[in-house]
Amino acid sequence: MYDHQTGSLWHHMTGEPVVGRLATSAIRLRLLPIVVTTWKEWRTEHPDTLVLDIRTGHRRDYTPGRPYGPYFASPDTMFPVSPRSDRLRTKASVLAVRIGVDRKAYPLDVLRQEPVINDRVGATTVVVVGKAETRTARAYGRGALTFRPGRHAGELVEAATGTAWRVEEERLVHSRTGETLPRLPAHIVYWFGWHAFYPDAEVYGVPR
Repeated sequence: MYDHQTGSLWHHMTGEPVVGRLATSAIRLRLLPIVVTTWKEWRTEHPDTLVLDIRTGHRRDYTPGRPYGPYFASPDTMFPVSPRSDRLRTKASVLAVRIGVDRKAYPLDVLRQEPVINDRVGATTVVVVGKAETRTARAYGRGALTFRPGRHAGELVEAATGTAWRVEEERLVHSRTGETLPRLPAHIVYWFGWHAFYPDAEVYGVPR
Protein backbone atom coordinates (compact mmCIF):
# COMPACT_ATOMS: atom_id res chain seq x y z
CA MET A 1 0.00 0.00 0.00
CA TYR A 2 1.13 3.61 -0.49
CA ASP A 3 0.11 7.02 0.78
CA HIS A 4 -0.95 9.83 -1.57
CA GLN A 5 0.78 12.58 0.41
CA THR A 6 4.38 11.35 0.03
CA GLY A 7 4.05 8.49 -2.48
CA SER A 8 5.80 6.19 -0.01
CA LEU A 9 5.24 2.44 -0.27
CA TRP A 10 4.38 0.79 3.06
CA HIS A 11 4.93 -2.83 3.98
CA HIS A 12 1.61 -4.30 5.11
CA MET A 13 3.25 -6.90 7.37
CA THR A 14 5.60 -4.65 9.33
CA GLY A 15 3.91 -1.27 8.98
CA GLU A 16 7.13 0.42 7.89
CA PRO A 17 7.74 2.61 4.81
CA VAL A 18 10.10 0.81 2.44
CA VAL A 19 10.18 3.00 -0.70
CA GLY A 20 9.74 6.75 -1.07
CA ARG A 21 10.38 9.89 0.97
CA LEU A 22 9.61 8.19 4.29
CA ALA A 23 11.67 5.04 3.67
CA THR A 24 14.54 6.14 5.91
CA SER A 25 12.31 7.42 8.71
CA ALA A 26 11.52 5.66 11.97
CA ILE A 27 7.77 5.90 11.39
CA ARG A 28 5.77 2.74 12.02
CA LEU A 29 2.03 2.35 11.52
CA ARG A 30 -0.02 1.51 14.61
CA LEU A 31 -1.40 -2.04 14.52
CA LEU A 32 -5.18 -2.39 14.41
CA PRO A 33 -7.36 -5.51 14.57
CA ILE A 34 -8.83 -6.73 11.27
CA VAL A 35 -11.45 -9.40 10.68
CA VAL A 36 -12.24 -11.55 7.65
CA THR A 37 -15.79 -12.89 7.46
CA THR A 38 -18.70 -13.39 5.08
CA TRP A 39 -21.00 -10.58 4.06
CA LYS A 40 -23.98 -12.54 5.39
CA GLU A 41 -22.43 -12.98 8.83
CA TRP A 42 -21.25 -9.38 9.04
CA ARG A 43 -24.57 -7.92 7.94
CA THR A 44 -26.47 -10.03 10.48
CA GLU A 45 -24.42 -8.43 13.27
CA HIS A 46 -24.11 -4.98 11.68
CA PRO A 47 -27.20 -4.37 9.51
CA ASP A 48 -26.51 -0.64 9.03
CA THR A 49 -23.07 -1.15 7.46
CA LEU A 50 -22.25 0.87 4.33
CA VAL A 51 -20.33 -0.86 1.53
CA LEU A 52 -18.06 0.54 -1.18
CA ASP A 53 -19.57 0.17 -4.65
CA ILE A 54 -17.61 -2.30 -6.81
CA ARG A 55 -18.29 0.00 -9.78
CA THR A 56 -15.28 2.21 -9.14
CA GLY A 57 -15.04 3.93 -12.51
CA HIS A 58 -11.77 2.13 -13.20
CA ARG A 59 -11.31 -0.72 -15.68
CA ARG A 60 -10.29 -3.30 -13.07
CA ASP A 61 -13.01 -5.89 -12.38
CA TYR A 62 -13.91 -6.03 -8.68
CA THR A 63 -16.70 -8.60 -9.05
CA PRO A 64 -16.60 -10.91 -5.97
CA GLY A 65 -13.93 -13.56 -6.58
CA ARG A 66 -11.80 -11.22 -8.66
CA PRO A 67 -9.15 -10.08 -9.24
CA TYR A 68 -7.34 -12.55 -6.95
CA GLY A 69 -9.76 -15.49 -7.05
CA PRO A 70 -7.45 -17.79 -9.06
CA TYR A 71 -4.54 -17.00 -6.74
CA PHE A 72 -6.59 -17.70 -3.61
CA ALA A 73 -7.65 -21.05 -5.10
CA SER A 74 -4.10 -22.06 -6.05
CA PRO A 75 -1.68 -23.79 -3.64
CA ASP A 76 1.22 -21.90 -5.25
CA THR A 77 2.73 -18.54 -4.38
CA MET A 78 2.91 -15.66 -6.81
CA PHE A 79 6.66 -15.27 -6.33
CA PRO A 80 9.62 -17.09 -4.74
CA VAL A 81 9.57 -17.04 -0.92
CA SER A 82 12.39 -17.60 1.56
CA PRO A 83 12.68 -18.91 4.19
CA ARG A 84 9.95 -21.52 4.00
CA SER A 85 8.62 -23.94 6.59
CA ASP A 86 6.69 -27.20 6.24
CA ARG A 87 5.15 -26.92 9.71
CA LEU A 88 1.96 -25.80 7.94
CA ARG A 89 0.75 -25.81 4.34
CA THR A 90 2.37 -22.99 2.36
CA LYS A 91 -0.89 -21.04 2.04
CA ALA A 92 -2.55 -22.16 5.26
CA SER A 93 -4.34 -19.22 6.88
CA VAL A 94 -3.27 -18.16 10.37
CA LEU A 95 -4.43 -15.47 12.75
CA ALA A 96 -1.31 -13.40 13.43
CA VAL A 97 -1.28 -11.77 16.87
CA ARG A 98 1.38 -9.16 17.69
CA ILE A 99 1.59 -7.51 21.10
CA GLY A 100 4.69 -5.36 21.41
CA VAL A 101 7.65 -7.60 20.61
CA ASP A 102 5.63 -10.79 21.24
CA ARG A 103 4.13 -12.66 18.28
CA LYS A 104 2.11 -15.82 17.84
CA ALA A 105 0.19 -17.48 15.00
CA TYR A 106 -3.05 -19.43 15.36
CA PRO A 107 -3.81 -21.75 12.40
CA LEU A 108 -7.45 -21.41 11.36
CA ASP A 109 -7.65 -25.18 10.93
CA VAL A 110 -7.14 -25.52 14.70
CA LEU A 111 -10.28 -23.45 15.27
CA ARG A 112 -12.38 -26.29 13.84
CA GLN A 113 -11.63 -28.27 17.00
CA GLU A 114 -11.10 -25.31 19.35
CA PRO A 115 -13.41 -22.39 18.48
CA VAL A 116 -12.39 -20.73 21.77
CA ILE A 117 -8.68 -20.79 22.70
CA ASN A 118 -7.41 -19.54 26.06
CA ASP A 119 -3.72 -18.85 25.66
CA ARG A 120 -0.86 -16.46 26.28
CA VAL A 121 1.17 -14.29 23.88
CA GLY A 122 4.30 -13.36 25.76
CA ALA A 123 3.09 -11.95 29.08
CA THR A 124 -0.42 -11.17 27.81
CA THR A 125 -3.27 -13.62 28.42
CA VAL A 126 -5.52 -13.84 25.38
CA VAL A 127 -8.66 -15.57 24.19
CA VAL A 128 -9.00 -16.31 20.47
CA VAL A 129 -12.53 -16.73 19.14
CA GLY A 130 -12.94 -18.11 15.65
CA LYS A 131 -14.85 -19.91 12.96
CA ALA A 132 -12.72 -21.74 10.39
CA GLU A 133 -15.62 -22.04 7.91
CA THR A 134 -15.71 -18.28 7.31
CA ARG A 135 -12.01 -17.63 8.08
CA THR A 136 -13.17 -15.46 10.96
CA ALA A 137 -11.03 -15.02 14.06
CA ARG A 138 -10.61 -12.34 16.71
CA ALA A 139 -8.28 -12.04 19.70
CA TYR A 140 -9.12 -10.36 23.01
CA GLY A 141 -7.34 -9.80 26.28
CA ARG A 142 -8.79 -12.04 29.01
CA GLY A 143 -7.00 -10.98 32.17
CA ALA A 144 -7.20 -13.77 34.76
CA LEU A 145 -10.36 -15.29 33.25
CA THR A 146 -10.77 -18.52 31.28
CA PHE A 147 -13.59 -18.75 28.74
CA ARG A 148 -15.58 -21.46 27.00
CA PRO A 149 -18.10 -21.18 24.12
CA GLY A 150 -21.47 -19.70 24.98
CA ARG A 151 -24.92 -20.60 23.72
CA HIS A 152 -24.36 -18.82 20.41
CA ALA A 153 -21.51 -17.32 18.36
CA GLY A 154 -21.80 -13.90 19.96
CA GLU A 155 -21.26 -15.12 23.50
CA LEU A 156 -18.47 -16.42 25.73
CA VAL A 157 -18.92 -17.90 29.20
CA GLU A 158 -16.51 -17.76 32.14
CA ALA A 159 -15.46 -21.34 32.84
CA ALA A 160 -15.35 -20.80 36.62
CA THR A 161 -18.67 -18.99 37.16
CA GLY A 162 -20.81 -19.51 34.05
CA THR A 163 -21.09 -15.72 33.63
CA ALA A 164 -21.80 -14.65 30.06
CA TRP A 165 -19.79 -12.09 28.11
CA ARG A 166 -20.96 -10.54 24.83
CA VAL A 167 -18.52 -10.70 21.91
CA GLU A 168 -18.31 -7.33 20.15
CA GLU A 169 -15.95 -6.05 17.47
CA GLU A 170 -13.89 -3.86 19.79
CA ARG A 171 -14.33 -5.62 23.13
CA LEU A 172 -15.82 -8.34 25.28
CA VAL A 173 -18.62 -7.04 27.50
CA HIS A 174 -19.75 -8.54 30.83
CA SER A 175 -23.47 -9.29 30.57
CA ARG A 176 -24.36 -7.83 33.99
CA THR A 177 -21.76 -5.24 34.99
CA GLY A 178 -20.75 -3.87 31.60
CA GLU A 179 -17.08 -4.53 32.39
CA THR A 180 -15.01 -4.79 29.19
CA LEU A 181 -11.95 -6.62 27.92
CA PRO A 182 -10.12 -5.17 24.89
CA ARG A 183 -9.74 -6.52 21.39
CA LEU A 184 -6.11 -7.07 20.41
CA PRO A 185 -4.31 -6.33 17.11
CA ALA A 186 -4.56 -9.40 14.87
CA HIS A 187 -5.13 -10.22 11.22
CA ILE A 188 -5.41 -13.20 8.88
CA VAL A 189 -2.33 -13.93 6.78
CA TYR A 190 -0.89 -16.77 4.73
CA TRP A 191 1.57 -18.97 6.60
CA PHE A 192 4.37 -18.50 4.05
CA GLY A 193 4.24 -14.72 4.44
CA TRP A 194 4.11 -14.77 8.23
CA HIS A 195 6.97 -17.26 8.53
CA ALA A 196 9.15 -15.33 6.10
CA PHE A 197 9.07 -12.29 8.38
CA TYR A 198 8.73 -13.96 11.79
CA PRO A 199 10.34 -17.41 11.51
CA ASP A 200 10.93 -17.64 15.28
CA ALA A 201 7.38 -16.78 16.31
CA GLU A 202 5.36 -19.43 18.14
CA VAL A 203 2.56 -21.33 16.37
CA TYR A 204 -0.31 -22.53 18.53
CA GLY A 205 -0.80 -26.30 18.49
CA VAL A 206 2.16 -26.95 16.19
CA PRO A 207 5.49 -28.17 17.66
CA ARG A 208 8.72 -26.69 16.39
